[in-house]
Amino acid sequence: MNGGGVPEHLADDALMPLWRAVHDRLSSGRTVRSVTVQRLDGATQEALADLLGWRTYPGPRVTVRLDRLEECLALSGTDTRTVVEAVLGPVADRAAERARAAGEREALWTWLSGHPVVTAQPALLGWAEQMRSEGVPRGGSRPLRERLDTALNVVASLPLPDGRPLPDLAAETTGDAHGLDPDRPLSRVVLRALAALRAEPPPESAQQRRDLWAAFGVDCDAHSSTVLVLGLCPEGSGPLASTLRMWTEAGRAVSVTLDQLDSEELVCRSPVVHVVENPSVLALAQRRLGSRCPPLVCVAGWPGNAAVALLQRLAARGTALRYHGDFDGEGLRIAAHVMARTGALPWRMGAGDYLEAVERVRAAPSPGRLTPAPWDPGLDRALASHGVAVHEERVAERLLHDLSTEADGHAP
Repeated sequence: MNGGGVPEHLADDALMPLWRAVHDRLSSGRTVRSVTVQRLDGATQEALADLLGWRTYPGPRVTVRLDRLEECLALSGTDTRTVVEAVLGPVADRAAERARAAGEREALWTWLSGHPVVTAQPALLGWAEQMRSEGVPRGGSRPLRERLDTALNVVASLPLPDGRPLPDLAAETTGDAHGLDPDRPLSRVVLRALAALRAEPPPESAQQRRDLWAAFGVDCDAHSSTVLVLGLCPEGSGPLASTLRMWTEAGRAVSVTLDQLDSEELVCRSPVVHVVENPSVLALAQRRLGSRCPPLVCVAGWPGNAAVALLQRLAARGTALRYHGDFDGEGLRIAAHVMARTGALPWRMGAGDYLEAVERVRAAPSPGRLTPAPWDPGLDRALASHGVAVHEERVAERLLHDLSTEADGHAP
């Protein structure tokens, strides 16, 4: 007998295809009269013939009757379920599991439609039905119920009487100041509920999301999200366009808030805007080029809402964006994010540019965790091969040469 309490010969590897087929069928929860086993090799055919008392080998495909299998196993003092559980583990009951999951889903939707916040505001019944129509995600009913319950707690706290910022609301209702950030699933659920209360379609743009939060007394903090720009000289007579032209003529950089960007449309006079990751590079461009500097935007690491909004709006108006950042793991991820969100193209951010720069770097940190660079499949491999990061400041002279060439009226 083996450790599972069945004779050793029944646990032989040659019989595993049979036991796996039987285990799978028993786990279905349905009545099983036979199992079919396919792609049998010679050893398995021999083992099945010995087990079932067949005079000839069955061939590569065979159907085994369960009552015959039970008779043969009884001669060894055991039965089918005992053997398959000994060699493969407990037999599940998938039918019962499906029934239980269906019961949990029905209980979830009954709970949601009867939730006090929903029944107190019937406009949310349509939202609840919409949630139901989308079904339960792979994680199951329990995580979804927790998310919906939190969302309804947020809805119940609105409108705010004092116009607190969104992070404050998130911290109070979810325990996480970023719990209602635009990229969180909870935020989307809450905003769809708020839209249902106002009989509006769910918000699609960032501006629509901010407007909806504002309608319920929530400040989305459009003043603290800023983006640093230099040489941006847009058309138009609005206050932001006029201010940017004034600072461009003075050769100075300026921080623009998301609130200011929302106040007017910007149409850039230049066909190209260059984008850098690090403020020190923009500061160097200001010192060297001053009022001659072509339009330059700094995202300052991972771009905030203001940076993304500015770049997206420039791109929507036909401006070409060219991005450069650090040659390290984080820099590649930031670059991929900026390019994906704004349509920017790489600016001296290829494997060749890295290899040229790394030859001039003697002491540098490790590039850290690397992920692929979608715009150049060889770039992350080059960093991995050399094991050296090249931060943007180390190649700033090359970037400034491009900007200076463009300022002189030549393509870089």
